[in-house]
Amino acid sequence: MQDHIVVLTGAGISAESGLSTFRDNGGLWEQHSVYDVATPEAFARNQELVLRFYNDRRRQLASAKPNEAHQRLAELEKRYRVTVITQNVDDLHERGGSSNVLHLHGELTKARSSAHPELVYDIGYRDIQPGDCCDWGAQLRPHIVWFGEEVPLLEKAAEVVRSADYLLIVGTSLQVYPAAGLVHEVDMDVPITVIDPGEPASVSRARVIRKGACEGVREWVARLT
Repeated sequence: MQDHIVVLTGAGISAESGLSTFRDNGGLWEQHSVYDVATPEAFARNQELVLRFYNDRRRQLASAKPNEAHQRLAELEKRYRVTVITQNVDDLHERGGSSNVLHLHGELTKARSSAHPELVYDIGYRDIQPGDCCDWGAQLRPHIVWFGEEVPLLEKAAEVVRSADYLLIVGTSLQVYPAAGLVHEVDMDVPITVIDPGEPASVSRARVIRKGACEGVREWVARLT
């Protein structure tokens, strides 16, 4: 049986494809507070602003390209079973070639019903406008897990981490919960590597590669193979 590599990725891997992150901009996304564009209350208060904000993010994503880190992780599937658990809402892992990606915080390229969350639609890079409704007549919203909302795939992600033979953490400071808690689900004998150029939260027994995503993943894959 192939060894199972579980990769937990955050904003740092997408940043190397040119996608901005709110934590690197003083808590702002394109000059918007996350509380104005990334909470259920914000959507109820100013639906037009929230939809426009995510429409802009979707257009930005359409022009972004997977980087070397995305591609090298995908290439590991030739020799290993690989599961990517990402906090990112972009589709760069999929476009980079990864076939098994679990999006903890939702997906920009999907919309869902604001009243019936089980109704989810693939929209690609199209805009969502006020008046765009689901099949049951409710306004569509971005398929994003906003602050204050539950993370529905968290338990599934924890199960995946428990099955890991290697845990690789790329481009996340491990400071955003509940996703950061996944590192504690791994078995004690599983090697953990953290790739981040900053100061990620301390993880006992983890090897830290203080480099950007592309350079760090390149180094880790070279050692692995």
